[in-house]
Amino acid sequence: MWERIYNPNFNYLEFEAIDREAGRNTFVLTPKRWIESVNAIGMTSKQGRYAATFAQKDIAFKFAAWISAEFELYIIKDYQRLKADESFRHELEWNVKRELSKVNYRIHTDAIKEHLIPPMLTPQQVSYTYASEADMLNMALFGITAKQWREQNPSSSGNIRDNADIYQLIALVNLESMNAELIKQGVGQEARLKYLNRMAIEQMQSLIESDAGKRFKGKQGNANEVLK
Repeated sequence: MWERIYNPNFNYLEFEAIDREAGRNTFVLTPKRWIESVNAIGMTSKQGRYAATFAQKDIAFKFAAWISAEFELYIIKDYQRLKADESFRHELEWNVKRELSKVNYRIHTDAIKEHLIPPMLTPQQVSYTYASEADMLNMALFGITAKQWREQNPSSSGNIRDNADIYQLIALVNLESMNAELIKQGVGQEARLKYLNRMAIEQMQSLIESDAGKRFKGKQGNANEVLK
């Protein structure tokens, strides 16, 4: 099964011949014969003085589990533990992201409502104003609008902010606070966008170049790549 999944050159015809013979008392299948017959890549076999057979870990685990029920139980329990840990880390990171993005939401929307939205606008006009400000922050931090991101990532779940890394969300919280203050001061959107973009670049560079950032630099990329 492993060869079927991962080996594009797996010899199915030879495998069928081996499969028909398997189980008979006279049937013998050495690792070398298996490798040569079906073009197997999941095993290697060395002959001579230092003869040895090695297998890809999935195959090795299965072989060990076949030998020992105790070993198989350890594998099952360890797998369950790893999946539980992974689920917990994912849930924790997701909650942190969502909470960070909510920290200054009320401050930001209140400032928009008080200083950007004239009275007597329709609900649709009000909604458009909020969307415009949100996309201005997206442009300052991500370089694209939410719509553009969705068009570029049609198979991704969530929105542009749901898929942001922790550094981007930290910067976003600060941008929202600063944008609210700039709105109160009557600064126009174009001027705010330029200022917030410079602020985003500086903050992302500081975050990524910090001690914590250096540890994850390979995963997150540099500031220019993040803000591309």
